[in-house]
Amino acid sequence: MTLIKSISGIRGTIGGNIGDNLTPVDAVKFAAAYGTWLKKEVGKDKVTVVIGRDARLSGEMIQNLVASTLVGLGIDIVDLGLSTTPTVEVAVPMEKADGGIILTASHNPKQWNALKLLNNKGEFLSGADGAKILHLAENDDFAFAEVDDLGVISKNDAYIDIHIDEVLNLSLVDVEKIKSAKFKVVVDGVNSTGGIAIPKLLKELGVEVVELYCNPTGHFPHNPEPLKEHLTDISDLVIKEKADLGIVVDPDVDRLAFISNNGEMFGEEYTLVACADYVLGKTKGNTVSNLSSSRALRDVTEKHGGTYEASAVGEVNVVTLMKKNEAIIGGEGNGGIIYPEIHYGRDALVGVALFLTHLAELGISVKELRDSYPSYYMSKKKIQLTPEIDVDAILKMMEEKYATEDISTVDGVKIDFPDNWVHLRKSNTEPIIRIYTEAKSQVEADNLADSIIAEIKELV
Repeated sequence: MTLIKSISGIRGTIGGNIGDNLTPVDAVKFAAAYGTWLKKEVGKDKVTVVIGRDARLSGEMIQNLVASTLVGLGIDIVDLGLSTTPTVEVAVPMEKADGGIILTASHNPKQWNALKLLNNKGEFLSGADGAKILHLAENDDFAFAEVDDLGVISKNDAYIDIHIDEVLNLSLVDVEKIKSAKFKVVVDGVNSTGGIAIPKLLKELGVEVVELYCNPTGHFPHNPEPLKEHLTDISDLVIKEKADLGIVVDPDVDRLAFISNNGEMFGEEYTLVACADYVLGKTKGNTVSNLSSSRALRDVTEKHGGTYEASAVGEVNVVTLMKKNEAIIGGEGNGGIIYPEIHYGRDALVGVALFLTHLAELGISVKELRDSYPSYYMSKKKIQLTPEIDVDAILKMMEEKYATEDISTVDGVKIDFPDNWVHLRKSNTEPIIRIYTEAKSQVEADNLADSIIAEIKELV
């Protein structure tokens, strides 16, 4: 499947047939559905939407289609051009806009693109609102504006700089302390907008920057998901340049990974752990991540006297639980930092600034910082099933089998054992069960995943 419609937006591969891929027609229909929903939702004569995009090759084409469709509905557009996901999220409330659209397929390869939809707070839509938009799109339920009522497009390319200023003004970001540390950092911007935003931020922080793949051409030099197997170039360059660390972001700059000074991965799961450790050391409070994120965040939170809660997977679910539990920092184990003092969205710029302040204050190396945290290892596997198999029934049987353990059914089935855990989730788009495990060694995590897979196969 190369066109995936969900409550969080629409994503797919460029080209191909209507309804099977993200074609111009599909982009127009979904933009029209969002605009129609937004006009009904706000109930105003004049509606404004902020639009920004990452640097992928199809971005300008998709943006022109989306913006023109909204103009045709009578909606005004604030066009940020090349931007980042968190920058658009920051811009929406600043512009007093009614919504926002980010054109990015996050960590997916270059042939993908997507429309990610925001409300007037610059936050992702709720599931209920997303379902309404899907219904409108499926039924072509649109009424376009007459010629005198068309929207207008205004361009504003200042928002990456504005976003950086907002980050620098955060109370827990110590610019002078970072400057005095005289860090040298290698940045891999995967030839997208992180190559604009992250070096700009670092230079404001007095950091010596070595740029790698920071030209926003949209030609990704490696698989853009910031995983160890894709990051050999930056790991080698950190060692060659004798840098203090490496910084890696995905194409839309909401995921953040660090490379330690020895060229090893700091660990995407530990991006949030380190930032939370710093924030909780300054401000007492609670944290939230999703059920598939590392137990290390719980450990660090409890060390500082706070309470940790786990949400269903998905940024909107993390944000909802953060608000409910008044969490002062949260996010996801894929390197997504959510710091409500600036906005409720994953933000790599915020993560960089908090991490560097933490590092400068401690006066230790990145490797030493990583070694100071509890070590957990994750295994992420999946089991392919045939379409006729009842996945929900299998998950129910696993829940019953382990009923004496600490069980969560908020999102699939998570079984918390004393020394490890396993999280079973079904895919929304294909007949598979995702199996995430975590333990105190990689072998143990892999073995736990394999044993659960064997148990499921027996049930099938």
